[in-house]
Amino acid sequence: MADGDGPVMDLFRSQPMQLARIIIPMESAHRAISYLGELGLFQFKDLNKAKSPFQRTYATQIKRCGEMQRKIRFFRDQMYKAGVSASKISYGSVITLDELEIKLGELESELIEMNANSEKLEHAYNELLEYRLVLKKMGEVFNSAQKNATAQHKEQEHRRVEGSIDSPLLLEQEMTTDSSKQVKLGYVSGLVPRDKSTAFERILFRATRGNVFLKQDSIEEPVIDHVSGQKVEKNVFIVFHSGERAKSKVLKICDAFGANRYPFTDDIGKQHQMIIEVAGKLSELKTTIDVGQHHWSSVVQAISDQYEQWKNMVKKEKSIYHTLNMLSYDVTKKCLVAEGWCPVSATNQIQKTLLQATTDSNSQIGAIFEILHSKEAPPTYFCTNKFTSAFQEIVNAYGVAKYQEANPGVYTVVTFPFLFAVMFGDWGHGICLFLATLILILREKTYSSQKLGDIMEMAFSGRYVIIMMSIFSIYTGFIYNEFFSVPFELFGPSAYACRDSSCSDATTIGLIKVRNTYPFGLDPVWHGSRSELPFLNSMKMKMSILLGMAQMNLGIILSYFNGKFFRNDIDIWYQFIPQMIFLNSLFGYLSLLIVVKWCTGSQADLYHIMIYMFLSPMDDLDDNQMFMGQKYLQLLLLFLALIAVPWMLFPKPFLLKKQHEERHQGEAYVPLGAVDENLEPELADGSHGGHEEFQFSEVVVHQLIHTIEFVLGSVSNTASYLRLWALSLAHSELSKVFYDKVLVLALGYESVVILVIGAIVFVFATVGVLLVMETLSAFLHALRLHWVEFQNKFYEGDGYKFDPFSFALIGDEEE
Repeated sequence: MADGDGPVMDLFRSQPMQLARIIIPMESAHRAISYLGELGLFQFKDLNKAKSPFQRTYATQIKRCGEMQRKIRFFRDQMYKAGVSASKISYGSVITLDELEIKLGELESELIEMNANSEKLEHAYNELLEYRLVLKKMGEVFNSAQKNATAQHKEQEHRRVEGSIDSPLLLEQEMTTDSSKQVKLGYVSGLVPRDKSTAFERILFRATRGNVFLKQDSIEEPVIDHVSGQKVEKNVFIVFHSGERAKSKVLKICDAFGANRYPFTDDIGKQHQMIIEVAGKLSELKTTIDVGQHHWSSVVQAISDQYEQWKNMVKKEKSIYHTLNMLSYDVTKKCLVAEGWCPVSATNQIQKTLLQATTDSNSQIGAIFEILHSKEAPPTYFCTNKFTSAFQEIVNAYGVAKYQEANPGVYTVVTFPFLFAVMFGDWGHGICLFLATLILILREKTYSSQKLGDIMEMAFSGRYVIIMMSIFSIYTGFIYNEFFSVPFELFGPSAYACRDSSCSDATTIGLIKVRNTYPFGLDPVWHGSRSELPFLNSMKMKMSILLGMAQMNLGIILSYFNGKFFRNDIDIWYQFIPQMIFLNSLFGYLSLLIVVKWCTGSQADLYHIMIYMFLSPMDDLDDNQMFMGQKYLQLLLLFLALIAVPWMLFPKPFLLKKQHEERHQGEAYVPLGAVDENLEPELADGSHGGHEEFQFSEVVVHQLIHTIEFVLGSVSNTASYLRLWALSLAHSELSKVFYDKVLVLALGYESVVILVIGAIVFVFATVGVLLVMETLSAFLHALRLHWVEFQNKFYEGDGYKFDPFSFALIGDEEE
């Protein structure tokens, strides 16, 4: 195929590729690789596979770039923390890699220092906040206790003065007790997490055998713990104890439960003084923190303005050094030698790029570009655009085409969305799918620069596939005449009407044809009639068989042009021709009967015809005869189908053996170029040691496997296309159920509430089931029909993809 025949020809087979060698002087090597990365049309081969990554020439530079990338990732985390996004437009001036390395180090050190200082200040600030809460809550507790004590003391004095005989003896004894003998209690105060407060109280009681008094008070709002930095719900506590031993136990328990302790005094004057001091320190710390935060934000904002420029620069430099490590170093000539694949059409571009690199590097010696001859299989390179790339990825998911192998992606552009639409056909659902995908296409510049979720990213990548699926769904929806399962007379009135003017229910008494046939698609009168389901069932099943036969015949024809099985006259006469005869003698004839029945309106039973074509081929057809000479045609096709099987099985092994003997009679054995590719490794073993005996039994077994596989595959693949009928019918019936049992049922009630609820349920059911689940189901079934039933006829898919060194391809890789 000539080069440059057009975009379709470029997509049908791989671009012509060539193996080239580039000899680059050391002084211009870096710039040359950089320019080739901008061009993106040269795939480098690794000429240093024997060396580990650490033994290669530019390992130090790669390590250096990796350290710079670590610093850039640190800046990204700081930007995320500040809520700042990277600017798409870089405002900084162009700097060298050495200057960037120094600048990144300085900025990292500055940010680390600011973060450490900020963390210390935040720790002190949160600690003072907790201290203020303790002072406030404990002050309230002590004030309340003192008021109660004063009131109780006054009451006791009052009772003593009155000398009431009802006064308790113990109270009088307590009042007369010497104050010098009273025990002085100590106390510990602080905050404890609320979820641990119950356990904290229990352990205190058990450890001290109940010889402490615990008072707790909850704090309404969560506080930031100065140790963990997280918001935690806490309780203020104070523990009264007696003696140093009890105090030691209390302190240990506080540490075990993560309770923060703070000093407190029962002197009211000192309490007010402490509160004032804490408030002053909080104000000073708040001011300091705000100033530091403002400075930190300004530094991060300055980094965000140049973040993309720095990230891309380091990423490019690292990829350049990775590529330079794949080149071999010529010590004598002091140059680097590169080998790799490139399209033949890109030769002039690569040479101009190398010349430009030499000029810009002020090198006295130019780079040398030369073509090499190799028996190695070249990579596969298809020229795709944003429309065809998604269809090509569907094919590549099955396997990358071998070099110069016919590409199924050309046909997939049309056949994939069409087979999807056969199963999904509804022009209402198709319009919804079209509008949703149209948004992705109109906003593709915005979405392409954003990080989307996994599902959204998948939908965005296949936006042109989905919009083609929606367009074909609208087309098949017009054919099925279904708009959310509702028929419309879009192309004229129905061709059928009631038998007489008194007819009121056409679905029960029958219809007669009163006009010309409905011009396009299914007549709307069939929807809702008693014959609707049997008619649609029959029509869609027969249509599935026709589509399947068309695609399978296309696959066999492509295998002839592709050379998967047919490499010489033996393959053409004893494999291609009998395959076409066998397939079309049976299922091709069935397709012919379907078309004839549709055109003539015959009432013949196709099941009866195909079954008794095998069981009783000599019997008369009677009512099942659809055209003159049908019986004799069936006998001829049955005879051809029976002959085609041994025709595929027996002649080819004997002819290959004869061909082998003629070629190698009296001479050394050379591998047969005409033998099937699957046999070549077996026949070529030991070929360098002279003549080898032809393995006739292996060839016979191989041909037997091929024959059985094709015969059984013809039946199973034809049956597999009936999934088009099954899924189309299921989609139509589901849509009808949602419409009749939800929307129409809600309209029958004279209630706005029920109508709104019914409409909401209908919308969610339509979107969730029909537009999401059914779309995915039809997509997967269309994928299977292409991979298994279509591509296995001609497509090997065991090549490897052209993967050039390109900055555009590494731009979106994650660090």
